Amino acid sequence: MNLRIFRPLAFFWLIGAAACASASAGSTAGSPAVTTSQELSSSIPEAPAPWLYVANQVSATVSIIDMEADRVVATVDLQALGFSSNAKPHHVAVEPDGSFWYVSLIGDSRVLKFSRDNELVGQAEFTAPGMLVLDPSSDRLFVGRSMMAVNPPQRIGSIDRTNMTIEELDVFFARPHALAVAYEGATVYSASLAENSIATLDVDSEDVELSRVEGPPHALVQFAVSPDGRWLVAGGELTGQMLVFAIGDDPAPDFRAAIDVGPAPWHPMFSPDGATLWFGNRLANTVTVVDAQSWTVASVIAGDGLAEPHGIAMSPDGSKVYVSSRNLKGEYVPEGSVAGPEQNGTVVVIDAATRRIEKVIEVGRYAAGLGTAAHPQS
Repeated sequence: MNLRIFRPLAFFWLIGAAACASASAGSTAGSPAVTTSQELSSSIPEAPAPWLYVANQVSATVSIIDMEADRVVATVDLQALGFSSNAKPHHVAVEPDGSFWYVSLIGDSRVLKFSRDNELVGQAEFTAPGMLVLDPSSDRLFVGRSMMAVNPPQRIGSIDRTNMTIEELDVFFARPHALAVAYEGATVYSASLAENSIATLDVDSEDVELSRVEGPPHALVQFAVSPDGRWLVAGGELTGQMLVFAIGDDPAPDFRAAIDVGPAPWHPMFSPDGATLWFGNRLANTVTVVDAQSWTVASVIAGDGLAEPHGIAMSPDGSKVYVSSRNLKGEYVPEGSVAGPEQNGTVVVIDAATRRIEKVIEVGRYAAGLGTAAHPQS
């Protein structure tokens, strides 16, 4: 195990909070269209359209959205399959061809495998699983630990997707959460919620290089890798910063920038062309768009349906951005409902070009992670 320290040098730059204030803001023009929870169905979707899977953590369900019609076409009830009301589905990964999908269950300590027609075909046991990252170049599925796990093992999981057998890999720090895969699956990145540490794991040799990010505690929530493989970014829940690392020439992350982006930047995602970086700000009820060439804030989007934004995904052509919201405080109130904390979660549909919210889709309670075969970083 090697150790590398990130030390700020003269050529590193820090983008101030003023960039957020001066950035252009996208918002809805009037009220966006709304698909209500009453449209939920337990039927198996038959359309060939790409599907978006939404983990509803409190409802113990997974909503399935047709990404062409932007409506819920099926709901998988985990309790009906024998899992507990406290199963807590958290994140979803999908095969590149859409043939299978996987969901982590924090409460039941399982990672489940479903076929495209929503048949449960396998599962792996893993304590408090959180983020899932699929390696499209192999049969591996990597899994981190949930934020809700107080003192989980200092290991991430590597699941063989063909038979759902699991191997645990040491990362040598507490509470591994953020995950990313790069170099065609040869390298996996994991970051700690408890300390400013990033593990660079060589999958074949299982060698680990630890890097430490100087500064105050960031609590790195999740990674994203740019489509060209040159950049690794991570959101800091506690500092409100998006950290940028170069990884093109060397798998070990090389710190380049800390961008002030607002409170609690959550799951980041690059656009398919790599030009922009998108993520929700959980504590601000906004979505931030960063220019990935200048590493400056380009837009801050606010509007109906954004209520503790969590997961993110994109349509196959990058024209639409989907952001899930927990809505645990009941800040989004469906038309005709009474305000309160028992409201369903949402998925907002944003036009990537205009950066306006076009639709609000109501799903189950505490809409958390999103997954789709349309864009591998989702």
